[in-house]
Amino acid sequence: MTAWNRNRLTEKLEIEYPIVQGPLGGLASQRLTAAVSNFGGLGSFGGLGLAPEELKDVIAEIRSFTSKPFAVNLWVSVEDEAARSSGEDAFARSLAPLQPLLKELGVPSPTYKAHVPVRFEDQVRVLLDEKVPVFSFIFGIPPREILDECRAKKIIVIGAATTADEARALADTGVDAVVASGAEAGGHRGSFLRPAQQSVTGTFSLVPQVADAIDLPVIAAGGIADGRGVVAALSLGAEGVQMGTAFLSCEESGSSRLHRETLLKGAVQTGMTAAFTGRLARGIRNRLMDELERPGVEVLPYPLQRLLVRNITAAAEAAGRPELMQMWAGQSAGISTPADPTTFLKSLVEEVAEIVPEVTDRAGNRRGSRPPV
Repeated sequence: MTAWNRNRLTEKLEIEYPIVQGPLGGLASQRLTAAVSNFGGLGSFGGLGLAPEELKDVIAEIRSFTSKPFAVNLWVSVEDEAARSSGEDAFARSLAPLQPLLKELGVPSPTYKAHVPVRFEDQVRVLLDEKVPVFSFIFGIPPREILDECRAKKIIVIGAATTADEARALADTGVDAVVASGAEAGGHRGSFLRPAQQSVTGTFSLVPQVADAIDLPVIAAGGIADGRGVVAALSLGAEGVQMGTAFLSCEESGSSRLHRETLLKGAVQTGMTAAFTGRLARGIRNRLMDELERPGVEVLPYPLQRLLVRNITAAAEAAGRPELMQMWAGQSAGISTPADPTTFLKSLVEEVAEIVPEVTDRAGNRRGSRPPV
C-alpha cells in the first residue's frame, strides 16, 4: 500500500501532493502559483489574454519565487469563429440594452474597435522557449508538432476534457495527464468536441467515466473544495484534484477584494451562462447575470462579449458594486474559508489524512477506504 499522496501523477510531476491549483485565467497571480508549488502541490498560472512578452515576464517572476514545478495554462482556441465576422452593427445591438447599466455606473459608452486576438501559437512559443515545467491547456488540442516539441524538451503536458470522448482524444495525442472538468467547476471548462451546452456532466459522474476510458493519471476538477471532495475524487479513480474557487478567496490570488468578500460570505448561488464572455461558464448569480440574460440581449461571440461586458464590471468594481461584477465561482464556493494558501493546503492535507490515511495505487485494484457515507 502507498500513502494517499503517492501515485503516478505525483511521480510524473515530481510533487509531494496530488493537488493542482486551478489556473484561474485572468485571476491568476505569480505569488499564489509559487505558494502552492512551494507547499508541494502544482501551482498554475492562467495565461489567458497575455501577450508573449507578458508571459515571459510572468514565468520569470514565478521562477524567482519557487524552484519547484509549476504549470502555465493556455487556451488553444482563443476566439469563436463568428468573432472574425462580427462587426460594428452587432456591437451596437449588444451594447444598446446595456446602456442603462453604464449610465447607472456613470461611465461613457464604449466605442467599437476591431478585435485583434492574441495568437495561441505566439503564446505557446514562449512556454516552449522558456521550457516551463508543465504546460496545461483547455479548449482543444495543440498541433502535434507542439506536443512533440514539449516531449523533446521534457515539458509535462496536461489537457482538459469535459467528456470521456474528449479524454480519449487527448490520450491519443500522448498527453501525460487529463483533467476531468465537471459542470460544478467555476469559470470556463473548455469543451472542444461538442458544444459546451451538450457537454455538461457532473464531476463525480465524469471522473469514473474518464478513468475507465484512458490509462493515464486523471485529475478531477469541479466542486472540490475540501478534504471530503479530495477523498471522493480519489475513490472514483482520479489520481489528483484541481481546485480553483477554493484559492480565489486567498488574498494572494488575482481576485478583487469584493470578489473575495462575496465568496467568504457563504451561501453563494452560482449559474452557468454565456452572457459574461460569449462562452458557457459558471459564475456567481447576481444582478449582472440576470440583466445580461434578459430577453432581447444579444450575446456576442467570444471574446467580443467578454470585452464588452468588461466595461461594466470594471466600473462596478471601482464603484464598490459587486452585484454588477462578473465573479467566477464553482458550486462549492459556499464552503470557502479565509486563509493564506499555505494554511489552507496544510489543513486540506490533514483533513484528507484523517479520512483515509492510505490509498492503493491503480495497480492495486482498489482505491483504498471509501469516504464515510
